[in-house]
Amino acid sequence: MSENESISNPQYFEGVEKLLEIWFTPNPSSKNADLRKIPRSMWDALLKSVRCEIISFKRNDQIDAYVLSESSMFVSKRRWILKTCGTTTPLECIEPLLQMAETLAGYVEVDYLFYSRKNFKRPDLQVSPHRSFEEEVTLLDTFFDSGRAYCLGSLNRDCWYLYTYNREGGIAAQQYENVGNGLSIEPDQTIEILMTDLDPDVMAIFTKEECKNATEATQRSGIEKLLPDMIIDDYQFEPCGYSMNGISKHELTGNDEYKEGCYMTIHITPEPEFSYVSFESNVAASNYSDLISRVIKVFQPSKFLVTIFVSKTSKAIDAGHELDYKTSIGEWKRRDIQYCRFPGYDLTYAHYTKFPS
Repeated sequence: MSENESISNPQYFEGVEKLLEIWFTPNPSSKNADLRKIPRSMWDALLKSVRCEIISFKRNDQIDAYVLSESSMFVSKRRWILKTCGTTTPLECIEPLLQMAETLAGYVEVDYLFYSRKNFKRPDLQVSPHRSFEEEVTLLDTFFDSGRAYCLGSLNRDCWYLYTYNREGGIAAQQYENVGNGLSIEPDQTIEILMTDLDPDVMAIFTKEECKNATEATQRSGIEKLLPDMIIDDYQFEPCGYSMNGISKHELTGNDEYKEGCYMTIHITPEPEFSYVSFESNVAASNYSDLISRVIKVFQPSKFLVTIFVSKTSKAIDAGHELDYKTSIGEWKRRDIQYCRFPGYDLTYAHYTKFPS
């Protein structure tokens, strides 16, 4: 997504995002702790250090969703998600975020942190601390001394990097370890589909030459049908590029187990030379096969990778293993599948390419 690049004679733009998700530990001494108490001016200042800015905003009773100049940010009671593309520097904001969380929102400790990204197509264009995964890990380790770094996929082709931290001996870890004894923590799940080398005809929809505004692109592409029942906040860049956030239309009820809010987000870099699309959602499902099929049929990538993160208490706990049986999805053949088990979470990674590549 770029406001300045031309689709006919583009400068390179890195569509691959850096995804940072932090869960803060419930604070018994501050029952009203809430990240949504942090004022807009503070978010603006934080994002300036990341090299992006807020474009649009929607909220419901569970989550605040921001469309950014480079991707998205989601803020709920104790979960914060930042997803940025281009040459942004999201890890630069960890220190000020932790300070804001303590002084303005009432949180003093981090329960879980996840930082992930696909390998960059042009890592040479990134700036510190994102010039390499090793550099990113070194910085993260200065904040989280028990963090762990991983690489899934093929090091010489498509791969996905992950850094995780969980507060050892903390409330969340204890609850997960004692699920069988009646303790539990709220369900959590995330599916991400990262697509490259996309159909040029589909990508043309996300240019001003084909669609005059974001609403038209959302409707023509079929994005609005991927997860119905979402309030959509979309934006079309000049002369090309597209971002959207979706948040649930329904208010939280007493029986709703997903207390941090359901969302979806899509980001599109349509230039043929480096086309890239990302889809992400935390909507729970016992099987994500239909959703994956809908997404890839809309965008028609040559290649895509899927990651499914699920907590032990999520109804999606077995969804990742469904990919065991999906050696192909339509025209796309599975080339790789891996599993990881972390304290409280299971992860499935799979990579697919279109026949006959």
